[in-house]
Amino acid sequence: MRLGGYPPRTMSIPMSQFPAIDSIGTGPAALLLPALSSISTRAEMYPLAHALGTRFRCVIPDWPGFGARPRERVKLTPQVLHRFLAALIERELGPQALGIAAGHAAPYLVAAARTQPGRFSHLVLVAPTWRGPFPSMFGDERRRLCRRIRAAIELPVFGEALYRLNVSRPIVARMLRAHVYAAPAHVTPQTLAEKMAVTRQPRARFGTAAFISGGLDPVASRAEFLALFDATLPPVLLLRPAAAPPRSGAEMDALAATGRVATAKIPGALAAHEEYPVAVAEAISDFLAGRIAALPSRPA
Repeated sequence: MRLGGYPPRTMSIPMSQFPAIDSIGTGPAALLLPALSSISTRAEMYPLAHALGTRFRCVIPDWPGFGARPRERVKLTPQVLHRFLAALIERELGPQALGIAAGHAAPYLVAAARTQPGRFSHLVLVAPTWRGPFPSMFGDERRRLCRRIRAAIELPVFGEALYRLNVSRPIVARMLRAHVYAAPAHVTPQTLAEKMAVTRQPRARFGTAAFISGGLDPVASRAEFLALFDATLPPVLLLRPAAAPPRSGAEMDALAATGRVATAKIPGALAAHEEYPVAVAEAISDFLAGRIAALPSRPA
């Protein structure tokens, strides 16, 4: 199985260049990992952190190459993200933390839990995905085309123009309504302005190009994704949004069908943690209290 850079070695990003990290609340540590996308930042986890109340000290990072501030130019690969996460866990968490990850962050969290036993007591995966948008649309057999698209977006001048075309205001608004949020009323002018500001950060196109092209996919197939969930993991909860897009929903349902994770339905779409944080927090509380059965992981 390809785990894209594990076991982690020396991190590829100096600690002095760590992306921004917030800490919200007091109590046992909880790591909240935002999704990877053109519009994702650590701020999307704030509503969930506040909904969890004072039960946890919520550690919320931006991923390298993402976030609502100017970004370092780093050649983004799964190895870089794995090593970043390993260093973050070493620096910020003690043993038996709660791990929460949204979207594409989910397999990175699971890989970290596999290689750092005892770091996490429970894992919660909100709308987990493992494959970038273009491989999902074009098919895994056309990954060479996806790599060419990434290379084009990374070009000077032309790449920036191509990137701006693909994150124009109408396209971002349509994306928010189509699969990020379930309720159209949640796509307010303020929300759209905030998301557009994320896309306009200096060097933002490099993170977007890596993600949408599949360049940050930590595994190469559904089989490899499902094989991550073995008996070495702590109890895992899959939160399956009711309005997840069909392709993403099919991957979540395949994971649920393995019987290796506990599953709960929640409202929302891919950003359920941002759109319905109270419902997500309640499901997490039920899981930790044993009201949602914590199924033991079984070998693939």
